[in-house]
Amino acid sequence: MKFLLSLLLVPSLVFAADAPKLPAIPTEPLAAKGALLFSDDFNRAQLGEAWGPVIPTFSIEDGALKGVQTRFDVAAKDGKPAVKGHNAVIGTDVPTKDSIIEVKIKFAGATSLSVEFDDRAFKGSHYGHICLVQVKPNAVIMVDQRDGGMNEEIRAMADNPDMKAERAKRLAGRSLTYPLSPALEQGKWYTLVLETVGDQMRATIDGKPAGYIQSSGIAHPTKSKIELNCGAHDGWFDDLKIWNARSQ
Repeated sequence: MKFLLSLLLVPSLVFAADAPKLPAIPTEPLAAKGALLFSDDFNRAQLGEAWGPVIPTFSIEDGALKGVQTRFDVAAKDGKPAVKGHNAVIGTDVPTKDSIIEVKIKFAGATSLSVEFDDRAFKGSHYGHICLVQVKPNAVIMVDQRDGGMNEEIRAMADNPDMKAERAKRLAGRSLTYPLSPALEQGKWYTLVLETVGDQMRATIDGKPAGYIQSSGIAHPTKSKIELNCGAHDGWFDDLKIWNARSQ
């Protein structure tokens, strides 16, 4: 009876994951905010020189950044080559190693909204992808891209059946998915904070722990570009701030 009663007393609205195979999300921040490196409230008509589209389309509307995916999978037809779909992506050059990023996000039909680190000079991963947090309405996905799915050596194993076991071994733990319950609401603003410190990355949404990963690629020392991306349409970003992270 005591056991049943204790189950009834557990809150049903759990923000962070309780799956046994997922690492526990630290309840305290990994670091404190240091120097402010970059901020943008998007309170203007045009994107400006700080932002460069990687995969269109982004625009500024009503004082916020709006993303709309326009490149979807298209099969080869009538002599035209196939097109591979891709989220809309926009980036700005803000070199960091350890950082704290805060940004408001809003789903208005989008399937995912992401914050990503890249280093275009790094050739060990596809397009210099290092790590990212991807937020879906019902999940937060923490990804080490450099030593995970975007690693060029691992990508080369994909078509080799003899490397299947080795590929799976190297991918283990490089991407972790934390369910969100309740799911994020459409049309509502949330504050996403992403801390990247050493080989650890921690995400919170509205101050509540939402995702965590510890993986070698995250410690990449030259995260030269920060990108925002939107899957499907419409997704919104606003009030972006980036700080250097410093020890508590």
